[in-house]
Amino acid sequence: MTVREVPVRGAGTAGGRAAAGPGGPRGRAGRPKGLVRVGPVAVAVRPRAVVVALGLLVLTVVASAATLTLGRLGIPLAELGTALSGGAEGRDAFVLERLRGPRLVVALGTGCALGLSGALFQSATRNPLGSPDVIGVAAGAGAGASAAALFLTGTVPVPVGALVGAVLAMVLVYLSTGTGFRNPGRLVVAGIGVAAICQAATQYVVYAMERDNASALTAYINGSLSSRSWEDATTIGLVLLVAAVPLLLLARPLGAGEMGDDIAQGLGAEPRRAKTCAVVLAIVLAAGAVAVAGPIAFIALTAPQVAKRLTRLPGPHLLLSGVTGALLLVVADLCAQQLPLFENLPVGIYTMAIGGAYLGLLILGERRRGRL
Repeated sequence: MTVREVPVRGAGTAGGRAAAGPGGPRGRAGRPKGLVRVGPVAVAVRPRAVVVALGLLVLTVVASAATLTLGRLGIPLAELGTALSGGAEGRDAFVLERLRGPRLVVALGTGCALGLSGALFQSATRNPLGSPDVIGVAAGAGAGASAAALFLTGTVPVPVGALVGAVLAMVLVYLSTGTGFRNPGRLVVAGIGVAAICQAATQYVVYAMERDNASALTAYINGSLSSRSWEDATTIGLVLLVAAVPLLLLARPLGAGEMGDDIAQGLGAEPRRAKTCAVVLAIVLAAGAVAVAGPIAFIALTAPQVAKRLTRLPGPHLLLSGVTGALLLVVADLCAQQLPLFENLPVGIYTMAIGGAYLGLLILGERRRGRL
């Protein structure tokens, strides 16, 4: 008896659509529509996402211009173009090169890094309310900064202490899970425990220090962009540059992982390895942000969710999350600089307010839909 192979449409795929991969149906050339190649990497591009990205970029430019022009020391809007092209003199040169320029660039880079970090972490754990803050990055940074300020005064700079604290917290989380970063459930539980320990250590240091020193430390551990320099801007820029290639390589495996591990495995995405790499990269980005601005809260949590709700499309939305994070942090820092009610309030206080307002609106929306 002879058995012949009969081709079946869509065999081995989910409803025939998976044959084209996450990018959708294939065009005439055999390439899925909506995919753009960047070297060896294929990136999905959707019209709605492009429109949202352009809108966010325009808002970011407007907020950035407001940061440089508003207030008593602001550069007049009519002279901003000349100043940015290298023609700034006198007070305008001081504002652009020393006072607000570095602060703005650090805000853009830090917000982008936090947005990307949150998107990676939420995609890897499949938890829409997850962020690096949950697994102890921010708390570890605060404890490290506190230890440097109290025990190593004049020896180790506070930002270096924050970076070391964040790394040590992640090492402790990695060891305590027993499975590294591969199990999202254990990762979150271990992170909450480590974060609680680190917060207790931070509060002890704040209590033990003199009032003036404690006030300065409190401003840092809440997240601050005051007195930033071009060295800080270079640091966060290098972190983003190093992360660029891994982000491109992870975009498609994480997109496939949105359909479930079994389907992702069938598409050759290796979901476990992709999740581990995503968590590690999220930690690197968050640690870089902490090193230059302190543990700024809620940007990593809020930015990916805002990006996803604006596009109403599946996927990790890495680029959009980065742009959204940059916009949110620039707006929060603009409030910190210009609102007359509170002088020199750390920008982290405003990001907490933004995050709290977002979660409140989210709860109200879910109640209206009858889901809560």
